[in-house]
Amino acid sequence: MKKIISKNEAVELFKNLSDEFAVIKNPEYILPEFELAPLAPKLTSPLANLTAAVMDMDGTTTTTEELCIHSLEYMIRKLSGKMTVESWIGLDHIVDYPNIIGNSTTKHVEYLINKYQYLFIDENIKSSYFYAAIWTILIGNDDKRKEEVTINLTNLNLTEIFRDGFYKRLEIDSVSLVKSEHEISEYFSQRFSDRFPALSRTDLVKIGIDVYYQRYHEILQRIKRGESKNISTELFNDPDKHLIQPMPGILFFICLVKGWLGNEAEVLVERLIEEYRLKSGRNFEQIEIGELRKRIALISKQFKKHPAKIAIVTSSIFYEADIVMSEVFSVLTSQISGLPLSLELKDFIRQKFASYRNVYDAFVTASDSTEMRLKPHRDLYSIALHQLNVPTTDFDNVIGFEDSESGTIAIRAAGIGRCVAVPFAQTKGHNFDAATYICTGGVPEVILSHNIFFKK
Repeated sequence: MKKIISKNEAVELFKNLSDEFAVIKNPEYILPEFELAPLAPKLTSPLANLTAAVMDMDGTTTTTEELCIHSLEYMIRKLSGKMTVESWIGLDHIVDYPNIIGNSTTKHVEYLINKYQYLFIDENIKSSYFYAAIWTILIGNDDKRKEEVTINLTNLNLTEIFRDGFYKRLEIDSVSLVKSEHEISEYFSQRFSDRFPALSRTDLVKIGIDVYYQRYHEILQRIKRGESKNISTELFNDPDKHLIQPMPGILFFICLVKGWLGNEAEVLVERLIEEYRLKSGRNFEQIEIGELRKRIALISKQFKKHPAKIAIVTSSIFYEADIVMSEVFSVLTSQISGLPLSLELKDFIRQKFASYRNVYDAFVTASDSTEMRLKPHRDLYSIALHQLNVPTTDFDNVIGFEDSESGTIAIRAAGIGRCVAVPFAQTKGHNFDAATYICTGGVPEVILSHNIFFKK
């Protein structure tokens, strides 16, 4: 095939790729402005065999969107100085949420800065940025983030802070960094204010990203230390609010498709029905429940003979995903004791769930790609399919689960035609035209109402 072709030749090539294309807008600092991605045809015919399931993390497997949204809103508040609801009511659930869930962090921040830049105050931009940068370098646990922050400081010609006496004292006693946010912000802002260059839109987006990640990683560190209840009280005034917890049906789905439930699968049907009811309000008649038990028993036997592979695919970086999934599996492990299963099976599942690495055959994060190629680009899902060793000829036997518009596009762009949207509260306003199925009842609906797309 020729490497350089004319526009007319390109049109002819594209005609043969697909009947449907997605227009994917690139970040502002990339040309071309957009790319066209051919989408796999939607598949609605019954599955004969499920080779693999590829699943998003946030909103599909677990809930962390509350933390992401909080951190994005926090970024706007820090750059503007409007830290109270009285001074700024905050992000709009209907207008803003569809634009800040499911894409890359860069696109989320770009959207918010384009919309709310009129609120920003120069002094607040500087003070919040200095604290975020210093915290990340001295206290943050993600080396990639440290590197990106250092590069950003270099590009802004602000590396002189590393030679400052106060900074050197903080290097020795980084614990005081957490206790002295206001003092540190004010000191470095005043000390180096005149060194701060005029900011381009791209510079402002990078600053916003650094402020966002600082807040998000600070919260993750505290969750890892076991402070979830304290955080829930501080942020949401509700100590019982779970910041990270599995989505309905995830425990059952994993155990089922991995073939671990065997003859005991049908005893969990009532539990799954209850999770479905809580998510969608759907109830089943007793006669339906009996039929469901029979169908689940048959599916379980099939997966025991032919287990499916599972991959997690997330636009979060590995540092974040590792903490989140470790916390999720801690919750899942605690749920296993309450399952009406034999002691032997519960012990087996508990051992598997001791680590998410025992369960997932591929674990793909933003760290496996670059910020400019995250969802809705296909790259993360293509990497997952490669890691799962699924040949392109078997893509029709793969199910992709996503809760966002960009995620469903990424699945179809990766060649997966059986794309399932499982929207939740924060993504129900998304456009799911790319999805083959829209299951508002989440994974329980896929199992109970769609029979995991096997023939009923």
